This record gives sequence, structure tokens and C-alpha cells, in this order.
Amino acid sequence: MSSVKTISQEAQPLAGKPRRKKRSPWAEVWRRLKKNKAALFGLTIICILFILAIFADYIAPYGFDDQDLLARFQTPNSKHLLGTDNFGRDILSRIIYGSRISLQVGFIAVSIAMICGGTLGSIAGYYGGRLDNFIMRIMDILLAIPGILLAISIVAALGPGLRNVMIAVGIGSIPSYARIVRASVLSLRDQEFIEAAKAVGANDFRIITKHIIPNSMAPIIVQATIGVANAILSAAGLSFIGLGIQPPQPEWGAMLNNGRQFIRDYSHMTAFPGLAIMITIFALNLLGDGLRDALDPRLKS
Repeated sequence: MSSVKTISQEAQPLAGKPRRKKRSPWAEVWRRLKKNKAALFGLTIICILFILAIFADYIAPYGFDDQDLLARFQTPNSKHLLGTDNFGRDILSRIIYGSRISLQVGFIAVSIAMICGGTLGSIAGYYGGRLDNFIMRIMDILLAIPGILLAISIVAALGPGLRNVMIAVGIGSIPSYARIVRASVLSLRDQEFIEAAKAVGANDFRIITKHIIPNSMAPIIVQATIGVANAILSAAGLSFIGLGIQPPQPEWGAMLNNGRQFIRDYSHMTAFPGLAIMITIFALNLLGDGLRDALDPRLKS
């Protein structure tokens, strides 16, 4: 009796010990991401850019098209921290307003590519057969054309402007998302939980939207993060050659093109917009690499 009592007394504190709360999958991803200092640095820069874009009207010291011909070609000074351009416009204010356009182009173009490419990739991977072959051959044809050339062709057909640039960049990115989603669907469609969903009578639309796509989000999120960087770069390239956002809108690529003819004497007109593009792309790539590691289920540390 004494031994039974001793065991029960020793087991009592263990029974009263609170259980450790299980983390959700996204909480686990955030825990891993926080350990990556480079990814957090990139995330911080992206958050700052979002703040600048949202509150540009309050943060920018001048309007993006406030011209002062008496202040043309000023180098950085106390009144104009990054100098002025050939129309006397404040470069810092134009860069701040330009962040709004660049982020809008990047995220909307990637959203277009994710929706269209994800839909095509899901259909191709789930049904397979001739439909899969037909869709992927079209994607192969689009992949054979360099993305920037495809975007140039679409913008040339539709005309320059913010909306057409987003459409052009988004269409050029569709094949990469279609291939990634298709590969994920092929690895998931024969899993036990998909067979169980079919057994209880779930239709194909529900299986794809409720079971397959949510389990394919990890590679899509990583691709989207890097895709935003590529979209911003493509939009800047289109604006640089005159096919993107038109003046006086302060797009970073258009600012580079505007300062190109003055680069020898007034290099600040091209240096600061170029740095804005470089820092944004660098931050998005750091965040994309960090998300790739955080979403990798093989990394448990």
C-alpha cells in the first residue's frame, strides 16, 4: 500500500503540471523567421517602405511635382536632403511618392500572376492527361520568351500607363507560378487526406481550394516574395525606356531615365533613385530567402 501511495504522490505533481501549448504552423514559421537576422532586416526595410507609401502625403517635404526653376540641379543640402532635378523638384519627395507606385505595381502584378498561374497550375496538376499537357505547353511557350520582352510587347500593344504595366508584368510572371503550383499539386493529389476527401463526396473544386492549395502555399509565398522584387525591377525597366508610368508620376525607373542625360554633372539625380531600387530589391530577396528557410519543414531548429 505504501508503494502505491508513493507512486500516486509522485504522479500527482506531474498530473497537475500544465501542458505546453502547441504552436500553430504559422507561429512556428514566425519563430524560425525571427532567428534569421538578415530576413528580419529585409522585413524591416519593407515595412518602412510601406509606411512611406501609405503616409507619403505627410512624410514627403514637398509634392512630387512641385517645381522651382530657381532651385534646379541643387546637390544635397539642408533644404533638399537628396538635391533637386532639372525642374527643381525635390528628389527625396519624389522617391517617397515613387515607393507607392513601385509597391503597388509589384504586389498587384504578383497577385495577377498568382491567381492566374495558381489556377492553371492547379487544374493541370489535378486532372493531368491531355489538359495538363495543353496548359503546360502554353506555359513553355511563354517561358521561351524573356519576361521583359513579353512585358514590352504587351505594353506596346496596350499602351503605356500604370494599369497596363501591372497587367504586362503580371502576365509575364504567370508561367513560373503555374509550374510551381502544378509540382505541388502532383505531390499532394495522391495523399491519404485527398483520398479521404473524395471518399466523403467532396467535389473537385472543394478539394482543390480547401485541401490542395492551402497545402501548397509555402513555395507560392516564397516565389511571390521574390516575384515582387522582379516585378518592381521590370516596371522600372519599362519606365526607363519610356513604356511604363509616364511623367510627371515619380516612378523610380522614370527618374533614372530623366537623370540619365545629366549623369556626368549631376549624378545625384540617378544615384538616389538607383539606390532606392537596389535597397528594395535587396530587402525583398533577403526576406524571400528567410521565408524559404522558415517554411522548409525539414528545418526543425
